[in-house]
Amino acid sequence: MTQVAKRVLVVEDNELNLKLFCDLLRAHDFVAEPVRDGREAVARARDFGPDLIVMDIQMPHVTGFELIVELMADEQLRTIPVMAVTAYAGRDDEERIRAAGARSYVSKPISLARFMDAVNALV
Repeated sequence: MTQVAKRVLVVEDNELNLKLFCDLLRAHDFVAEPVRDGREAVARARDFGPDLIVMDIQMPHVTGFELIVELMADEQLRTIPVMAVTAYAGRDDEERIRAAGARSYVSKPISLARFMDAVNALV
């Protein structure tokens, strides 16, 4: 029986980070869908139906905090785990990110192994 590849929506405005995360996920047999603009994230999540959303917190236009709150308020999307990836590294920041609804938190610069461990723990 073949296992269906897990789908991950990656919301990241930094092109290098976006490519790194998507390449890393694809190398581990995930289907990765890149989103460069947080304003498109909710609509893309509805269309793509991800098993996980990996999201940068510091983005222009709409912050990761705002997006997490929006996702958690959405009937269709609230059950999808969100993993925040951010340069915010303070204890208060992690608590705020988790309070908004993120299930996991990885700080930048990321360790590739820690990133994949966090992804695998959520899907």
